Amino acid sequence: MNSLNSFSFAIIAAAGGMMAVNNLITVGVIVIFIEYSRQFTRPLNDLANQFNLLLSAIAGAERVFEVMGTKREREDETNHRDIDWNVQGELEFKNVSFSYTDTPTIQDVSFHVSPGKTVAFVGKTGAGKTTMMNLLTRFYDPDEGDILLDKQPIRSIKREDLREHLAVVLQDTHLFEGTVMENIRYGNLKASDDAVYRAAKEANAHRFIEKLSSGYETVLKGGGGISQGQKQLLAIARALLRNPKLLILDEATSSIDTVTELKIQQALAVLMEGRTSFVIAHRLNTIREADMIVIFDEGRIIEKGTHEQLLRLGGAYAKLHADQRSSSS
Repeated sequence: MNSLNSFSFAIIAAAGGMMAVNNLITVGVIVIFIEYSRQFTRPLNDLANQFNLLLSAIAGAERVFEVMGTKREREDETNHRDIDWNVQGELEFKNVSFSYTDTPTIQDVSFHVSPGKTVAFVGKTGAGKTTMMNLLTRFYDPDEGDILLDKQPIRSIKREDLREHLAVVLQDTHLFEGTVMENIRYGNLKASDDAVYRAAKEANAHRFIEKLSSGYETVLKGGGGISQGQKQLLAIARALLRNPKLLILDEATSSIDTVTELKIQQALAVLMEGRTSFVIAHRLNTIREADMIVIFDEGRIIEKGTHEQLLRLGGAYAKLHADQRSSSS
């Protein structure tokens, strides 16, 4: 519509200018015709703008109804049990298969993790890494096979009780509108102020928090006002405050400057100590010290072992490691 307006203005100005030069009309007539043209196209412009708003509203409505139409999480059955033992963090996947649709996402996955060990999941997008995390947190249950926590099937454990022993640190950290203190305490709503301070210090977050305008009482409106790296440190402090036995990490050092990355890695080392940890890895240099690295391809485990073992094997992991080294150099 803007192009049409400009085109009509050009035609009237050119034709009117030629007629004015030949003394057929005056300049005033040209001005009047230009104004008439604007009055004619203004309603069309308004209609076009309303059409844009209508398309935006339709797109928003589709998202709203998609959320409203999502199936609720299935309620725990009456025979589901509480965790009434001292959780050690031993975990085992036994012949686990799962699919969101008719296409299998995870196929016959089996491995064992001893308490306090770190497992890294590596694979291209869509290989099944995130699905493994969804199964572990019981957002979904396996179609076949079992996941055992301390030799007990997690599908027989109440979701709420299982998640009490879990902490998740995602790559994209979400902070709530509220004070820094409240955002950290979200990991454990019953924690004291002293416990929050200790968690922040262990997560390397205490120093930058004290430099904020109101320290721990600084209000983060919409979760903003601080850098991405600082958000990650707050998320790690939140997880430390929760003191979980099982830890899930979606690599938190992507798109972070080098200095902040070192602080985050130090904080993650404190967080992972003594806890059974699962890391979704994007940069292989961050998982060199993992006790086991699992390589996924199209929902299947194609390799697993330590960093050195997989390099000696010379398979998919070794190729991926060589590719990342060449690209970084």
